[in-house]
Amino acid sequence: MNKQVTKESVRQLISRKDAIETDIKELQDVLHSQKNVGLDGSLVDSEGFPRNDIDVYAVRNARNRIICLQNDHKDLMNEIERAIHELHAVERQRSGEGQQGNESGSREPRRSATVCGSPFARIELVTPGSPAKDAGLQVGDLILEFGSMNSSNFSSLQNVADVVQHSLSVS
Repeated sequence: MNKQVTKESVRQLISRKDAIETDIKELQDVLHSQKNVGLDGSLVDSEGFPRNDIDVYAVRNARNRIICLQNDHKDLMNEIERAIHELHAVERQRSGEGQQGNESGSREPRRSATVCGSPFARIELVTPGSPAKDAGLQVGDLILEFGSMNSSNFSSLQNVADVVQHSLSVS
């Protein structure tokens, strides 16, 4: 990225992502309203003629828009990820966090001044080569927010799995 990434620019990217997700949900509602045809349901009857019980044009249009928006969503998520990494790298350089920690690798949990709320989980294990390790998570880190989940709506680890599954189905 050529320009300096700011918290505001990341917020704008996240707002665009939320708008895309809303559009996808609305289009999925269109597919659901058409006899729940979905992305893969047949648009022709048993004799090979267009079905007369659904609006074939609306279904094809909604399917096309969903696929395009899913591609846009995937690209935007990659852009958000890069921007967040760059933003954190700048903050890390500014605060000198990169030099913290002792020889054994243990350290105090990182705390964020920008995210409010109480933690709902603590990292107990980070597997080498895992996405968590690649993202910079370390044993002892406190989780304040994960996707749409925070301490106010967290009830079990199944919630984490649900957020991950939803992210996979949207991408």
